[in-house]
Amino acid sequence: MNAAAGSIGLNLTPPVQYVLRIADTCLIHAQRLAEWCGHGPVLEEDIALTNMALDLVGQARALLAHAGRLEGQGYDEDQLAFLRDERQFFNLTLVEQPMRRSSAHAPGGDFADTVIRNFLLATWLKALWTRLAASSDSDLAAIAGKAVKEARYHQQHAGDWVVRLGDGTEESAARMRTALERAWPYAHEMFQRDAVDAAAETTGLGPGRDALRDAWQAEVATVTTEARLAVPADTPFMSTGTLGRHSEHMGFILAEMQSLQRQYPGGRW
Repeated sequence: MNAAAGSIGLNLTPPVQYVLRIADTCLIHAQRLAEWCGHGPVLEEDIALTNMALDLVGQARALLAHAGRLEGQGYDEDQLAFLRDERQFFNLTLVEQPMRRSSAHAPGGDFADTVIRNFLLATWLKALWTRLAASSDSDLAAIAGKAVKEARYHQQHAGDWVVRLGDGTEESAARMRTALERAWPYAHEMFQRDAVDAAAETTGLGPGRDALRDAWQAEVATVTTEARLAVPADTPFMSTGTLGRHSEHMGFILAEMQSLQRQYPGGRW
């Protein structure tokens, strides 16, 4: 049996970390969405969730490959996905939270959690991809030009479910309110500006996260109003996944996602 593969170390310049934040958010969100494969509430939605996960994996692959070029040590997208330790992942903490299965520390696992999270993230990604289409980095701009079309579909699909369930039965509306309250505190991290954002703005690589807030809030408000859902009050809580400090769920996701490549490094079938 092969020895388990060791972790790689990265030269984390601001451009590399900026691209990894987006790539990792797409990748981990896709992992959570994939948990619904074979478990969707109806067959059509089962297939839709799986297809959205595949879209996100495609976006993550393109971004990870680009991050590898920017980083300079020759790592490809597979190495960056499967051979980094938890502290060198920089995804939004929201995408780590249980989606289909709840845990003792994070109640959830309702389809409503998936609907809300899909909508909040797709709205954020659409705003981000729209701005990145004008990036000074031509490769990143090309990735954004394709990804924004997928994000529009994801947002519309999830938004339709938000309205259908929020303005549906008493039971569905109650579940949606609870799911929105669970997700909302994590949304603040989407707009937390730091030195990586400032560097990206200075070079024209992309927008700071704080620049996405107004467009995101406006689109979220339009849908939640139609769904008769009240946006929860803001809290002081700030998650830190984009700084490499994750919730307790991230290690379990990586253990499952990376196990085969760690045990059989470079394996081909």
